[in-house]
Amino acid sequence: MKERWLPVGVLAGVLFGINVVARLVARFGFGDNTETQDRISLGMFAAIGLVLATLAFLRGQRRPLPDWGGEMALAVLVAMVLTIFVGPFISGSQPFASGAGAFFSQIWLYAGFTLGGVLVGYLLLTAFGRDYRSQSLKRFAEAKQSKPRRVVRR
Repeated sequence: MKERWLPVGVLAGVLFGINVVARLVARFGFGDNTETQDRISLGMFAAIGLVLATLAFLRGQRRPLPDWGGEMALAVLVAMVLTIFVGPFISGSQPFASGAGAFFSQIWLYAGFTLGGVLVGYLLLTAFGRDYRSQSLKRFAEAKQSKPRRVVRR
């Protein structure tokens, strides 16, 4: 059980930690400068996408997509819920303080950057031919070529 849920919890914690650091930097470092805070927020989303791209690249080499895809989706969902509902309290606000538009905008930005990060990582992995399926097919082809042709007697 621990082996199944520990990676999900760690990834969700790392993604939420990136959010916490970005919010604290924006709150204490730049106070009322909304333009800089928006840039920090965009940088946070880019960092989350980069972490997920790297993780998809690494996990895709060792395990097939259905094995790690669900774990990653669950971790992203948990981190997004924490980011949306707990994150505003860290920066001295409330989840719906800026209105429903800002709330749903944050959901779409988070979903877009996380999905984009995973796709970029997995597509790069596939383009380089290092994904699990390509490696399995390569090993199969090598095994087939290494065996001598079987002679059929009649």
